[in-house]
Amino acid sequence: MQKLNIAIIGATGLVGRKMLKVLEEFNFPVNNLYLGASKKSVGKELIFKNKIFTVDLLSNILKKNIDIAIFSAGSKVSIEWAPKFAEKNIFVIDNSSAWRMDDTKKLIVPEINANILTNNDKIIANPNCSTIQMVMALYPLHKNYKIKRIVVSTYQSITGSGKKAIEQLNNERKNINNKKVYPYDIDKNCLPHCDVFTDNAYTKEEMKLINETQKILNDYNIRITATAVRVPVVGGHSESINVEFENNFKITDVRNILENFSGVKVLDDINNNIYPMPKYSENKNQVFVGRIRRDYSQNNSLNMWVVADNLRKGAATNAIQIADYLLKNIIS
Repeated sequence: MQKLNIAIIGATGLVGRKMLKVLEEFNFPVNNLYLGASKKSVGKELIFKNKIFTVDLLSNILKKNIDIAIFSAGSKVSIEWAPKFAEKNIFVIDNSSAWRMDDTKKLIVPEINANILTNNDKIIANPNCSTIQMVMALYPLHKNYKIKRIVVSTYQSITGSGKKAIEQLNNERKNINNKKVYPYDIDKNCLPHCDVFTDNAYTKEEMKLINETQKILNDYNIRITATAVRVPVVGGHSESINVEFENNFKITDVRNILENFSGVKVLDDINNNIYPMPKYSENKNQVFVGRIRRDYSQNNSLNMWVVADNLRKGAATNAIQIADYLLKNIIS
């Protein structure tokens, strides 16, 4: 298999560093590796496969011969720089929200819809972390029973807010009063406030769950409502999902469908207290599903509990899987 020249933009962030780990774990065939970040991070050194790489300016990286550039540096950087890389015939996989709802860009979870990618898709959007794990659990069920409505409540790790959020939590636990990422203490607390509030009283995170899910599943008739909550957890995001289908189901069939879907692992043995937890999901690439049970208050309805490492499958792993698909199916 040919080796590719890869650029990681936003390499010094939580997701960027995780991308390097996933590239290494996947044994992705990297020829040359280029690391980019903001000006304040230029000159920093990161290790990949026991070799030291120095962070450079994006303007310098753009001059290199690159096959795939993976962005995790925020929407402003992506809006400015992703088109410049794409114009040089470089495949851009973007982890920000910049291109997700752009009608001309594809929103990809490889296990679900990588097959729609073509050589013309030079900017590919990586979905939001909470969306990825939800659609991974729902897509195989949607194919069999057709989803009518989703009610989801999330319990999201502070790692979704970056390194400064981790610092806030650690400082609070040490009784250090320092600058906060959140408007309130996060330790021993839950904030029903992920991202900023929009005009309809939902947060951006909640609207991402709605809009991105419909786009990925290619079904805009699915009714979705969401509440996103930030919790003092590091390991991953958790979601309580209630889904109503058009068709009836058997719980045994639901479990079997999920167990046989690539990337999903069922942990559902209540007799032995086995169910997904963020502590268990940390540094793992799968999406874990448990507490699978019928909702007896509504016809054809199901409850489930879905957990995944938001830095892994929710971001870095999904992006590297897209790169792997490009390598094996599109880049010649």
